[in-house]
Amino acid sequence: MKIGLIGYGKGGRFFHAPLLASMNGATFAGVVTRSPERRQELSKDYPKVPAFDSLADMVAAGVDAVVISTPLASRRALILEAIELGVPVVSDKPFAPDARQAQELVDAAEARGILLGVYQNRRWDSDFLTVRKLIDQGVLGEISRFESRVERYSPSSVGKESGGGILRDLGSHLVDQALQLFGPVKRVYAELEFATPDKKIDHGFFVSLIHTSGVTSHLWGNCLQNAQGPRFRVNGSQGCYTVDGLDGQEAAALAGLSPKSEGERWGVEEHRRWGWFEQGEHRERVPSERGDWPEFYRQLQDAVMNQARNPVDARDAVASAKVLDAARVSALEGRVVEL
Repeated sequence: MKIGLIGYGKGGRFFHAPLLASMNGATFAGVVTRSPERRQELSKDYPKVPAFDSLADMVAAGVDAVVISTPLASRRALILEAIELGVPVVSDKPFAPDARQAQELVDAAEARGILLGVYQNRRWDSDFLTVRKLIDQGVLGEISRFESRVERYSPSSVGKESGGGILRDLGSHLVDQALQLFGPVKRVYAELEFATPDKKIDHGFFVSLIHTSGVTSHLWGNCLQNAQGPRFRVNGSQGCYTVDGLDGQEAAALAGLSPKSEGERWGVEEHRRWGWFEQGEHRERVPSERGDWPEFYRQLQDAVMNQARNPVDARDAVASAKVLDAARVSALEGRVVEL
């Protein structure tokens, strides 16, 4: 498979390119960027990977699929262009600024019979894989409450429009994970934090979801949090699982490492990031599963070349966008929103 990347900012350079360049049986076929600075970085990072001026130029040179990792405002037009060019396409998250536009993109892809996916790499975080394993094995019993946080102290992220705000950006991951674990949502309550009076770009959120399955999910995201809470806390009838910190794949990628350079070490969590199972006075460590962001691209390769299942169907992003839309309405209007 020949796969191309559109955009070489932080997301493209650190969260996509290292994985694309590490794939077995695939070629990292090029990057679309007109920025001289980005082209210089690409030449330094991957000397044999060509740069292109446009998506059309890259498709004409020959690719089997493309990945779009540009600011949110430019993604819609690029996704539609890829669909019109007949090329399977993966969009970075957030997929769209709202559910209506997300559905529009899904309809366009289905009308042309084009594979359209979303890069939900955090389905393959070590801690999320561990939570999923514990739930599937029944270790925690019947789940009543799911708590999920991604909190940082990053003042430079306040007011950034590239991801549409922290709710739309980080929230798309947390909502997707909650929906994957516990299914559709029937009720949403949310609170947002804003640094400016126009209430346009949020930098913090709390969202409460009531799933039709009966589980309650509490989700937090913030880029001005000095004291971070646990990444996950999952309460069940047979015990509770907690884990602190963030999956190590992000830090590894930002440090210039890749699945190719690290081999079997990629995604392995140190003992300090093992979680805890607790029931009454009983407390024991829980080893974390190995994180595996490359699995997304392995599955994508199988989908593109062998018509296998899309690793993250864009219709999942529509479902998440509906929840995120409801969360914003809830926060701005101060009410619970029924879905």
